[in-house]
Amino acid sequence: MRWFLKIGAVVLTALFLYYLWIFGHIVYWRHANPSSSSFMDAQLSRLQEDDPDAELRHRWVAYDRISGNLKRAVIAAEDARFVDHEGFDWEGIEVAFEKNLKQGRIVAGGSTISQQLAKNLFLSSKKTPWRKIDEAFITVMLEAVLDKRRILEIYLNVIEWGDGVFGAEAAARHYYRTSAARLSSGQAARLAAMVPNPRYYDTHRNAQGLARKTRIIQRRMSQALAP
Repeated sequence: MRWFLKIGAVVLTALFLYYLWIFGHIVYWRHANPSSSSFMDAQLSRLQEDDPDAELRHRWVAYDRISGNLKRAVIAAEDARFVDHEGFDWEGIEVAFEKNLKQGRIVAGGSTISQQLAKNLFLSSKKTPWRKIDEAFITVMLEAVLDKRRILEIYLNVIEWGDGVFGAEAAARHYYRTSAARLSSGQAARLAAMVPNPRYYDTHRNAQGLARKTRIIQRRMSQALAP
């Protein structure tokens, strides 16, 4: 019993220190910008396996230098209730669960922008029950420390948008040879449509369904509220 209690104490201490480390980063990022993310580090390692000199395409830009079109497009595509919820869209989760149950497979997700940011910043792409628990804890911390504007700013600067392409500025230049500030409504909608599978769409830019998704997002953009 004593050994069991000791092991439990060690595990709890390790978990406390782990989440304290994450919390410290989030507090620091209230005013400083993340230089990298878990997903960025993983993709850089993958690229450098084939080319040791490989680098990611990434450039941080301030919130005011990102087109309002892209902000609304991403919210319309990924998290329509972003400005209203506190990290979790329970209605969206219920709808996604019902869709998946009906299809008998995963066809829809209920993750919010805050949950996706938690995953991108700190976790791996492996889908495990423990990762979802981790994601939930980190999401609560993000929402408690950062306002919606800052969460969206970081999200738009760190998410993957192609093979080695991260963030809005790199994506705008990679696909349209323009800046994130100058993205049109159509360009922004297309980038938002690519978010769920960016590396695939990077090499399959005329993929079936991408144009349809783009049109749907563009129609919804007028209803999307950005912080």
